[in-house]
Amino acid sequence: MSKPMVALIGRPNVGKSTFFNYIIGKRLSIVEDIAGVTRDRIYADSNWRGKNFTLIDTGGIESKAEDVIQTGMKEQADIAINIADVVVFITDIKQGVTASDMDIALKLKKSKKPIVLVCNKSDNFGEPDPALYEFYNLGLGEPYPVSSTNALGIGDVLDAIYEYFPEQEENDNDNEIINVSIIGKPNVGKSSLINKILGENRVIVSDIAGTTRDAIDSYFENETGKYNFIDTAGIRRKSKVNENIEKYSVLRSLLAIDRSDVCLMLIDATEGVTDQDTKIAGEAHEAGKGIIIVVNKWDEIEKTNGTLEKYKKEVYNRLSYLNYAPMIFISAKTGQRVDKLFELIKKVANNNAMRVTTSVLNQVINEAIAIVQPPSDKGKRLKILYAVQAQTKPPTFIIFVNNRELFHFSYERYLVNQIRSNFALEGTPIRIISREKNKEE
Repeated sequence: MSKPMVALIGRPNVGKSTFFNYIIGKRLSIVEDIAGVTRDRIYADSNWRGKNFTLIDTGGIESKAEDVIQTGMKEQADIAINIADVVVFITDIKQGVTASDMDIALKLKKSKKPIVLVCNKSDNFGEPDPALYEFYNLGLGEPYPVSSTNALGIGDVLDAIYEYFPEQEENDNDNEIINVSIIGKPNVGKSSLINKILGENRVIVSDIAGTTRDAIDSYFENETGKYNFIDTAGIRRKSKVNENIEKYSVLRSLLAIDRSDVCLMLIDATEGVTDQDTKIAGEAHEAGKGIIIVVNKWDEIEKTNGTLEKYKKEVYNRLSYLNYAPMIFISAKTGQRVDKLFELIKKVANNNAMRVTTSVLNQVINEAIAIVQPPSDKGKRLKILYAVQAQTKPPTFIIFVNNRELFHFSYERYLVNQIRSNFALEGTPIRIISREKNKEE
């Protein structure tokens, strides 16, 4: 189940960014006394009472947007309201209820979303501020007085937000479902692939780049297993992201990667690997997801002897950091080799979640050391003491050494390759963390 999304909405300069920064525990949103500093939505993950959620900061809504920037900020806020599970409406108790507050309240009522009304800048706690009662006129229920600057009353607001979070059902069957995000630049065939898998026109398919602007979930089950396919908007180059709606698409694509087990990295066979492809694939790699490189539109390529191997070599040259990812050549249009995807997805998902016993892991490490001695520098040699697996998704291993400075990247890469080959960890990144074991330990 994906994390609930909480949007912060309000007029400019009511303290949304200060509230946002306090909850996430760092200064991510710019905070100034100038109205309109936050223009685009900023999002970050947080946790309250054991529940993870995504918090979205927005630019202020002006009821009468007069210029392009204000109009864009209003559109961004509208999008945030649309995708949010809970909306936090932040007002300024010192200014009282304004005409803009009334307009925003009307907009929020029409959205039918759960609303938590916050009166910020309530710096004197004790007896309720008489100004608080004016905000009941907004018709959004009880207002919560807070001081974002002094961190007063925020816990009560978080408790109110928590009550609106959807209940997470304890269903063992959910663990059997593999979440698969289909990523790639616009117009590479992501929606066509979804439609071919589902056998229906679930997603609009068009030659116009960027037709899909949201992340769309599609459940699919066959004899190989249960899958949730997530069709994402294509991530454009930053210089091309001019429309506010396109920035929203990038946000949703990155969130889709975050909640997936396996990413299908689609590449247009007729174009080859582009700079956009390297950027998108890098996002999935850094997120530690299982990755399959899917070359689409293979039916449109003229083939001779060695065409496939030559093409594969060119792709791995451009995506050298994905040399662990399997590659498959398909046609979403004709269905060529689409049925081969399922077993590959299951294999990569299992590898990404694989756990290795400590004894077997150390046996592999010791054999690797015997084949290639650890490096030395100025008479000091690196000693690998032992290793343990710290976590899965992706498989992450802690290797204890005598001196971290001697643990060069080249030897780390050698050990990664040895671990990968011994445990057949195809399709998943492998992380290694080195730690020094001190004398007391």
